[in-house]
Amino acid sequence: MTVGQAAGLVGLSVRTLHHWDAVGLVRPSERTPAGYRVYSADDIARIHRVLVYRELGLPLAEIGRILDDPAADAREHLRRQRLQLTERISHLHTMAEAVDRMLAASSSGLKLTPREQVEIFGTDWRPEWVQEAEDRWGDTKQWAQYVERTSGLTPDDWRQVVADTEVLNADLAAAHRAGVVPGSDEGNALAERHRTSFSRYFDCTPAMHACLARSFVSEPGYLRYYDSLSPGLAQWLHALVYANTAAHGIDPDTATWT
Repeated sequence: MTVGQAAGLVGLSVRTLHHWDAVGLVRPSERTPAGYRVYSADDIARIHRVLVYRELGLPLAEIGRILDDPAADAREHLRRQRLQLTERISHLHTMAEAVDRMLAASSSGLKLTPREQVEIFGTDWRPEWVQEAEDRWGDTKQWAQYVERTSGLTPDDWRQVVADTEVLNADLAAAHRAGVVPGSDEGNALAERHRTSFSRYFDCTPAMHACLARSFVSEPGYLRYYDSLSPGLAQWLHALVYANTAAHGIDPDTATWT
């Protein structure tokens, strides 16, 4: 192959191959009848070996020594380089996860990688829900409060959030099965606990809680979530919140997001 053909094959510039020829790293070993120097199959194979070593970070002078010294143990050298690469890859993964957390925190306040989100919130969790929530509420005061209040939470903090939510859900499901009446003292206390769980992220007023309660029975995602805890829980929780909102002197049917 001519130098141009060889350069195109291996993805290098002609100038690079000329330089490697000048320093004795890879020299075209054959000539055409007209006297032009060309690369043989062995020369091309040597170029590929040089590329491998260069990707490992070796200087050209050391690459030439390894390729030309019959006493050099190329396999041992590659094993050492592979160990270094493994360590570098591990370090880069750690850095990438840190960047993921920083990106998440800068936009959503959730300083968890997608892998951590699934590990903490469960296999049914979908990391894209965070972006969907930001798209829906990102321009609201409540979203700004959410970002501020959650941006400092660690993975262990989020595990505690999940544990607290599971306790609340278990108590709601048990009360539903026991027939706790919406508007009763016990029912209102449970509704307040539920509202407080939202207030962890933003100032959730009784009126806002009523607005959220409408979603529990109108949006399929909420409906499936609560009814999976106890069949009919979503409708009962809706009534529970509405009764508690009325106890605060607010008509839940006309309550607005204020």
